This record gives sequence, C-alpha cells and structure tokens, in this order.
Amino acid sequence: MSLTAQQVQQLFEHLQSIDPEPKTELNYNTPFELLASVMLSAQSTDVGVNKATAKLYAIANTPQAILRLGEDKLKQHISTLGLYNNKAKHLIQTCDMLVHNHHGQVPSARKDLEALPGVGRKTANVVLNILFNEPTIAVDTHIFRVGNRTGLATGKTPLDVERKLLKVVPKEFLLYAHHWLILHGRYTCIARKPKCHQCPIMDCCQWAEKHV
Repeated sequence: MSLTAQQVQQLFEHLQSIDPEPKTELNYNTPFELLASVMLSAQSTDVGVNKATAKLYAIANTPQAILRLGEDKLKQHISTLGLYNNKAKHLIQTCDMLVHNHHGQVPSARKDLEALPGVGRKTANVVLNILFNEPTIAVDTHIFRVGNRTGLATGKTPLDVERKLLKVVPKEFLLYAHHWLILHGRYTCIARKPKCHQCPIMDCCQWAEKHV
C-alpha cells in the first residue's frame, strides 16, 4: 500500500524536525576523499571505511598520491574492508582517469562519474548529492528496505525505488532525503527487529507487521 501525499509530507517533516541538515557518516575533507570513501564503502560499514581511510589519507589523499602509493600498498591500507582487492584495482584505475582526463578533479557530470572504474549509479548519486547539491537519492540496502517496508516507494530493484522516490518526495525535502532515509534504515528501521516503538514516522508507515 502506497502512502498518500499528505503522509509523505508528514514523514519527511518528522525526519527533518529530528535532523534538519543530515550529513554523511563517512569522514572526508576533500571531494576526492569523499569519492574514494564512497567507492570503498560497498559491502563495508562507514565505521570500517573511516578507520581504514584515516591512515590512508594521512599519507595519500589525492589521485596522484594514490597512484604513487601503488596498488599493493593501497591493498594493505584497505585490507580490513570487504572486496579490498577489487576496490584497490578500481581506485587505482579511477585515479589514473582523474589525473589524465579531469586534471585530478572529481567531475560533476553523471556520465563522467559513472565512466570511472568502480563507480556505479549509487556511488555517482552520493557524490552528486553531497558535493554538488543535486537532489539525487542513492538507493542502498537501507533505503530499499525503508521504501518498500513503509510504502513510501515500493519496487523490485533499487532503480525502481529510486525512480519512485524522485516522484513522490516533495521538492523541499529532496536534497536531504537520501540522508534521512539511510540513517532511518541504519538505526531505526533495521532489517531484523525494527525499532517500531521509537520510530518517529510510525504513524505514516504502512508495514503490516509493525509493532509497538
């Protein structure tokens, strides 16, 4: 069952009242650090990524520096993360493209971002939203669950959910919708035993199994 426009409005008003300007939980100081951290975050927690990048960025936090570090040493710094072999390979390839095609800068166009090795639609959406203030929504497992469970945006694939969210979320909430939903899914509407008793949007939720 889908939410009504009034319920969607109320849902985001509640989330906004709790955290008016939510931020990513990934630690970064530069556009490249954000891009690299998002690339490393696949199948890894933000906490885990932050621990790995704290040491990595202290010695190499630009595409040029990562290339000088080399793939083998990069692997050592991110070996605590899942899929670290592939991530190291893709990050090295991305750094090479950034240096040779973009003057070492993170591009602001979706097509250029998605052309980078290891950067898919979800990663591009995160970068576009955080760095360039585009009203995009990167649908990860948390947002996919929240969208389907609450009735806010149901779909069989992340792209289905993303497209529905972009249609139903009022424009005034689009810039921060990604963060509100991901944080809600990460800490309240968790996969197992969701915390319905402390959910700020329970009145709007259409989940048949919700419990108080």
